[in-house]
Amino acid sequence: MAALEGLGFAVDWFDRGSYRREDPVEVARLRAREDARTLLIARDMPVLRNTESGLDSLFPISEIEALGGAEVEALLGLLPDGAPIFIALLADGAVELRSDASDGFLDRRILVVPGREDLKLIDLRSIAVGGLVPRDQAAMLAAAKALMHWHAHHRFCANCGALTDVAVAGWRRDCKVCKATHFPRTDPVVIMLPVDGDACVLGRQPRFPKGMYSALAGFVEPGETIEAAVRREIWEESGVVCGAVQYFASQPWPFPASLMIGCFAEARNRSIKVDQVELEDARWFTREEAVALLEKRHPDRLAAPTPAAIAHHLLKQWAYEGVRFR
Repeated sequence: MAALEGLGFAVDWFDRGSYRREDPVEVARLRAREDARTLLIARDMPVLRNTESGLDSLFPISEIEALGGAEVEALLGLLPDGAPIFIALLADGAVELRSDASDGFLDRRILVVPGREDLKLIDLRSIAVGGLVPRDQAAMLAAAKALMHWHAHHRFCANCGALTDVAVAGWRRDCKVCKATHFPRTDPVVIMLPVDGDACVLGRQPRFPKGMYSALAGFVEPGETIEAAVRREIWEESGVVCGAVQYFASQPWPFPASLMIGCFAEARNRSIKVDQVELEDARWFTREEAVALLEKRHPDRLAAPTPAAIAHHLLKQWAYEGVRFR
């Protein structure tokens, strides 16, 4: 399938260099190269630099030491030109919370790097939605955020409780006490659009922006296929029973570390029973309404998710081109 225009974090173009991670000499050689760069994460947020051409997420390796050193470093991979890219998790003390009244909200708090007016900490969702950095950098930041979130929350062995060591260039943690090895995790999430003829089901959670409806979604459970998870989540959240399931596309979603698996599902009934625990509302939308959502002209001022989210592309594919179940 061709790349989905505007889809956040879904760029797969750099060499992750997984075959190099086991060799500490090779990793040190790459880190010492003049063209080596690093992404910086602090308190789960990317650090960006203001430049004449805009915001940039790639820093010289020397910035790690300039900002107090890293709690964890990892080799992300190599750019097409061969330049190595690392990730550094800065200590919490490298940044601080300050009040910011620049937009008129006196109680707003932001993270800043003391003494570095050229640096900004911006949450990754805002970076993707606003297109604040090139798509390739946003994709790398997604990997960086997810990996460093795992390190920050998995310092101790889940088997015996001992402190673990970073290994394999940041892609494993080892326990010296019980010899257990721990790897970064990715949580699979199904996100799906139930459809029946010229109608589809969308729902909204209370945390959504006002008026926004999106595709239904939920985590895949142990021992469950993608298809079974799609059917179960739709039934649990909306009461709609589905049959055939068609895969569409996937998207890394680093909040904190999910893989969104986009699917369509063929609905077998039109009745709706909303799960009030998960959703604020769920309803059927006609194809005409779906187009109005996408084109921001719905008469009730309802809206679709932004193109950064795979839910937008699920709705767009069905609304403009339809879906054919095998």
